[in-house]
Amino acid sequence: MREGSTADAPITFYRLQGCPFCERVTRLLQTYDLEYQSRFVEPLHSKRNVVKRVAGVRTVPVVVDENTGVTMAESGNIVDYLERVYGPESEADAESGSNRNENGNENENENGGDD
Repeated sequence: MREGSTADAPITFYRLQGCPFCERVTRLLQTYDLEYQSRFVEPLHSKRNVVKRVAGVRTVPVVVDENTGVTMAESGNIVDYLERVYGPESEADAESGSNRNENGNENENENGGDD
């Protein structure tokens, strides 16, 4: 787990204690060993003004990723985003020159065999 205790963490995670949707996001952040800062919000929906200011909604979870400039709500959307950006088949792998097919296997060269 790389939960940061300072504001230096690139990902800020707004969450509610005991929220199963928040726990889903927590597990993925930990799986990908991402550094993040947890900000626990008010249990009363109408009191979640900090989340409303950041994301335009009062629901949690909300993730603010300073690495990419993304602010996102809804656990399903956040999970999809984290998998796409930080997962094993992420865009970062594509940028690093990884030549993998949809099954995660290395693609052969254009001639279909070894040179």
